[in-house]
Amino acid sequence: MAQDILVNNQNPEADFDQKVMKAAVLYGKGDLRLEDVPIPEIGGTDVLIKVKYTAICGTDPHIYEGRFPAKLPLILGHEFSGEVVKVGSQVSFVQPGDRVTADINISCGTCYYCRHGQKLHCEKITQLGVHVNGAFAEYVRVPESNIHKLPESMSWIHGAYIEPLACAISGQDKADIQYGDTVAIIGGGPMGIAHALLAQLKGASKVILSELNPARIESAKNISVEYVINAGEEDPVEAVKRLTDGRGADVVIEAVGSAYTYAQTFKLVRKGGKILVYGAAPADVSIPVSPFEIYSRELTIVSSYAGTYDTFSKAIDLIASKRFDPTPILTNHFEFADVKEGIETAEHNKDILKTVVKISD
Repeated sequence: MAQDILVNNQNPEADFDQKVMKAAVLYGKGDLRLEDVPIPEIGGTDVLIKVKYTAICGTDPHIYEGRFPAKLPLILGHEFSGEVVKVGSQVSFVQPGDRVTADINISCGTCYYCRHGQKLHCEKITQLGVHVNGAFAEYVRVPESNIHKLPESMSWIHGAYIEPLACAISGQDKADIQYGDTVAIIGGGPMGIAHALLAQLKGASKVILSELNPARIESAKNISVEYVINAGEEDPVEAVKRLTDGRGADVVIEAVGSAYTYAQTFKLVRKGGKILVYGAAPADVSIPVSPFEIYSRELTIVSSYAGTYDTFSKAIDLIASKRFDPTPILTNHFEFADVKEGIETAEHNKDILKTVVKISD
């Protein structure tokens, strides 16, 4: 069998002889160039993927605008789907032709954190499109251990949504929503709406979402979020209290990442309730917190940074089963030639939800 695997792996390598690809390379703040670059060489445990679609994460504009530290030049992009075109000599999990996506978090596998199931805190972690070249390119190299297969029934564009959904699922797992819970979500962006839909699937009796942007408010209503609060017209704290007989929400999810809304979570949550720290606030932002309030009200505060491990499998199964349909969230579409415009649109047009870029046919 080992010999068969070696033969199967060697033939595709011999068949694939392309040397150059198109890639969107970031050289500095706002300096993104679509140019020809060498196709990545793969090692024995690597997989080369032809990228089909790449979605734009909030991190991408931050790196593009110079607000997130990254070593340049760099190919951005980490939310993607694609087809395997070449595998290393030791790869057995996938073969050319397989439809795949990837966990972007590449860890050493041997440090304390990796051995305790916390690869996100690996001492040598690298992330696709953040620390190493990513998927705004015709081809991307990924370790076999990070690959997740996609079913044939799943569209390429839905496959590019697996990574962000995995992130939301990781947060939901931490929040541990129970049947009948009231869940308050601050922020009606793509992740806030994903959390609202997941909370409904988890059995929440009431999902209350607060948002300022009128277009996103309408999007949330159209996607069947039952209680949508226009934070510009009604105080979200008063609205949540009104809908919970004055108690507050069982679970509060912050999906904005601002000091103001994080401070607001303590006013929205009931005694004995839970707060999920999800929105990525700037590193230098802080808020005053009362230890006595946390202690006396017996609050639980949990956080979630990214998806990994089984959250990818859960995301694939949810979309494949049609229990979660990301189509209404994927509101903006760009061709690869217009990727720069796509990133700038995602940064500056807050009426939209999620932007996806078609990389290849």
